Amino acid sequence: MNVLLLYPEFPDTFWSFKHALKFVRKRASLPPLGLLTVASLLPQEWQQRLVDLNVRKLLDEDLAWADLVCISAMIVQRSSAEALIARCRAAGKRIIAGGPLFTSEYARFPDVDYLVLNEAEITLPEFLRDFAAGQAKRIYATTEFADLRQSPAPRWELAELRRYASMSLQYSRGCPFDCEFCDVTVKFGHRPRTKPAAQIIAELDALYRLGWRGEVFFVDDNLIGNKRALKNELLPALIEWQRGRRALSFFTEASINLADDPELMRLMVEAGFNGVFIGIETPDESSLAECSKKQNQRRDLVADVKRIQRAGLQVQGGFIVGFDSDTPSIFQRQVEFIQRSGIVTAMVGLLNALPDTRLHARLQREGRLLRQSTGDNADGTTNFISRMNADVLREGYQRIVQHIYSPGPYYQRVRTFLREYQRPKISAPLTWRHVLALAHSTVRLGIIGRERFHYWRLLLWTLCHRPTLVQLAVTLAIYGHHFRKCSETLVG
Repeated sequence: MNVLLLYPEFPDTFWSFKHALKFVRKRASLPPLGLLTVASLLPQEWQQRLVDLNVRKLLDEDLAWADLVCISAMIVQRSSAEALIARCRAAGKRIIAGGPLFTSEYARFPDVDYLVLNEAEITLPEFLRDFAAGQAKRIYATTEFADLRQSPAPRWELAELRRYASMSLQYSRGCPFDCEFCDVTVKFGHRPRTKPAAQIIAELDALYRLGWRGEVFFVDDNLIGNKRALKNELLPALIEWQRGRRALSFFTEASINLADDPELMRLMVEAGFNGVFIGIETPDESSLAECSKKQNQRRDLVADVKRIQRAGLQVQGGFIVGFDSDTPSIFQRQVEFIQRSGIVTAMVGLLNALPDTRLHARLQREGRLLRQSTGDNADGTTNFISRMNADVLREGYQRIVQHIYSPGPYYQRVRTFLREYQRPKISAPLTWRHVLALAHSTVRLGIIGRERFHYWRLLLWTLCHRPTLVQLAVTLAIYGHHFRKCSETLVG
């Protein structure tokens, strides 16, 4: 049995980093971790081939080779997934589909032969038993959560590792919080489930044997959801694993209460973590209360961010406008917060109601839903009737994005961050790709780009004040190029 694993293309979004990846000759930020895990759950006698459309095209000979096609996708990949399904159907292939898009919207895909939904560790084995017996049903779903101790290591060898900027692995699923707009707890529950430390070390060993020496993203929605296991088991194991080898650098996602635990931050940095994405959402207390973001309430969020950055963890932040409590003053307040905090990678989006969330259910009851979400809350659209005038909301949002990524404010924010940031002992080693990025950025940003004055000023300032952070300064300058490209498309 020949199985073709297909991963649809991502649109050009803030998080795609497509414009930045060109500087280091990479095609995509991360490989499709879900599909690579599914590959380990399939019968090992089946021949498998992965085609990630973010790194290469799907060829006719790939389809001709396949007996079965397996597609996984997120909501933001909907358009590409639909095109893939149509092409596979036209080629007469049987299609299996799973992942967040199909779990939320399975009724929209009548051309898929088999829908294996929710957590594959539970539903895929049942499908495979029925398929082998010639009795497969069309839909396999479950309300149970998988025991991650039984989750196999991903088959990274199927991916063209050299085409990716980072690798990914997963330590936990679930989050103890209950934000109204978030679908994480719906899909994975409130009680964080974790893999044993030995399991994570085995996955890292496999990546290391394949020659990977770049960054690794722990894709957990909240790495610190189970602090006890993290501090007592995983982080000590990672610290020990890093010794005696060329250390890898890690980044992840966490909640803002990370700032309350200096020991946890110290251990994370010692283990190799140098960055963390945090959902800040808004500086407005009323909006935080509205969306049940309790962990962010009654805090000095700017001080929290700076405390984390001083510990050696660069904070990337998620921000949202469009809450019912928002007034037109929120746009300037967001700008001021982002600039003061020194969050360089600040992803600002319009509130969207994702399927299955409490927000979606509430807006449906209120008769305010307009359409399905695109899955990209930074595309300048929302899918419900907002309390604020729609034109005011859209124009205010565009002003935020246009301002924070214009060269002056952006480079000012980079310097604010570099003043605070304490470079960790473990960081990405200098490679020929970093030299290539410097050379490319010198031409593209320092000579051709309209930001050239700001670019050279940043490099000179960094050389004088924080010389060990020059590599990071160049990286952030390149990120700014990508963000400006995206914001120019958004604003028009």
